[in-house]
Amino acid sequence: MDPFVVLVLCLSCLLLLSLWRQSSARGKLPPGPTPLPIIGNILQIDVKDISKSLNNFSKVYGPVFTVYFGLKPVVVLHGYEALKEALIDMGEEFSGRGILPAVERANKGHGLVFSNGKTWKDIRRFSVMTLRNFGMGKRSIEDRVQEEARCLVEELRKTKSSPCDPTFILSCAPCNVICSIIFQNRFDYKDYNFLDLMEKLNDNVRILSSSWMQEKHNQHSEFTIEDLVCSVSDLFGAGTETTSTTMRYGLLLLLKYPEVRAKVQEEIGRVVGRHRSPCMQDRSHMPYTDAVVHEIQRYINLLPTNLPHAVTCDIKFRNYFIPKGTTVFTSLTSVLYDDTEFPNPEMFDPGHFLDENGNFKKSDYFMPFSAGKRSCLGESLARMEVFLFLTTILQNFNLKSLVDPSDLDTTAVANGFTSVPPSYQICFSPV
Repeated sequence: MDPFVVLVLCLSCLLLLSLWRQSSARGKLPPGPTPLPIIGNILQIDVKDISKSLNNFSKVYGPVFTVYFGLKPVVVLHGYEALKEALIDMGEEFSGRGILPAVERANKGHGLVFSNGKTWKDIRRFSVMTLRNFGMGKRSIEDRVQEEARCLVEELRKTKSSPCDPTFILSCAPCNVICSIIFQNRFDYKDYNFLDLMEKLNDNVRILSSSWMQEKHNQHSEFTIEDLVCSVSDLFGAGTETTSTTMRYGLLLLLKYPEVRAKVQEEIGRVVGRHRSPCMQDRSHMPYTDAVVHEIQRYINLLPTNLPHAVTCDIKFRNYFIPKGTTVFTSLTSVLYDDTEFPNPEMFDPGHFLDENGNFKKSDYFMPFSAGKRSCLGESLARMEVFLFLTTILQNFNLKSLVDPSDLDTTAVANGFTSVPPSYQICFSPV
């Protein structure tokens, strides 16, 4: 038979198989845009702004729908009610972790963030216990963050009010906090080992101890060297980049809105003054600053579609059948930008978290750290870091832009897996 004919027949069979599989699955899953054979809905999704594409789909198919990334179906949950029902009310059923191929190749199911089942439960329980033993949630952690905030200020003084890109310095601070927790030691920002660690966050074997090497030969234990290294790497990755990006984006917003910055600095001066470092106890007396920090985290929408979830068993959700193992995207954008909870959500407005009397106002829709059983393990630390780092910087410096604030663009340059702020130059002028 002619090789070309054979090729055509093979491709035709593959195409028919793809159509059959997609049609069979679509009959059970929630509705969604019709996928193309093999490639699914990928041509209908803006990979630079996945969240926007999912929002458009939700207008047609409602708060629960299915899209295909290649042959793989992904159920998308859109809006506060759908996310609450899944992540909180049915937290166990939605507690699986969906697969990201690039991460899967690196971690192979090990570690804290992308593990599943008994592995995830055991490692998360152990991580929570260990981090508490290391001081998480205690005054000692706040002391370490305050110390790092002071070191950050001294590093910023070295810029001598000259224009600089703050990316590297702002990454050092939260990384050093994780170092102080895990290694019980912080590093100078020019230290070779620290710089190497910043570049290779998985270089953590120095903290291995003999007790782990006993576990190495226990094939039924989740506490293997691979899981230890991946878990510590997860802590560095999640605890460094997310906080530093939030800080970098936050400073850009404070450059863009000098009137907001002035109000925060006035409140810092009135509550904290100039002769001591800000502390977490101050936050309850600083409603405007607290609102600004929350609004920064809401507005930047750091993880638009969250980390992927997966259902741990066959479930019925809102009259739809979702098979065990199906990947689920939970749109955090749809909650953080809900216009009924946050009027004019596209605008940066600290008033979203203030009542009519200027008091701080909590919101159930504030989910930058996700919710439920898979919510961020380091949420309390991250919120402490952002508050203390920002207030300490503003206590010590005036922020100056090289261009008119009205000309600053705060639009994310990428809005796929994470929201990435545009690069900018800033001057830190001592108060």
